[in-house]
Amino acid sequence: MKIVIGCDPNAQQAKEELIRFMESKNYGEITDFGSEDPIYANTAVAVAEKVAAGEYDRGILICGTGLGVSISANKVKGAYAALLSDVYTAKRARLSNDANIACLGAFTTGDKLREELIDAFLTNEFVSGCSSQPKVDAFVKYESEHLK
Repeated sequence: MKIVIGCDPNAQQAKEELIRFMESKNYGEITDFGSEDPIYANTAVAVAEKVAAGEYDRGILICGTGLGVSISANKVKGAYAALLSDVYTAKRARLSNDANIACLGAFTTGDKLREELIDAFLTNEFVSGCSSQPKVDAFVKYESEHLK
């Protein structure tokens, strides 16, 4: 799996800890888009564009709450960013919604919970043809008809 990760300066430590965790679990190739830009939207859009283009299988974004990077990433056509706050949501983001970007809050989730969220996000897959397929098809169709 190819994973891209980025954050704002407030979340640099959380990002570095997650990278170490993912490396210890051998989740795949991890590319760090950095944490220098104080405008989180720039990093979020850069990550989202690469994931939407298929250059990476999954993206991970972190800011103070995860809200800003989630909103920013979801402006990119083909990016499906989910703000993760609990393990059930992290699983359903993949299983039911085919999300390709996980968004996390450095100030709102602790280290252990962030690890559990990313583990759930990276180890679950959307099942094509499942009962959620029509729901995913509906937002993908809307996107293709209304967004550039």
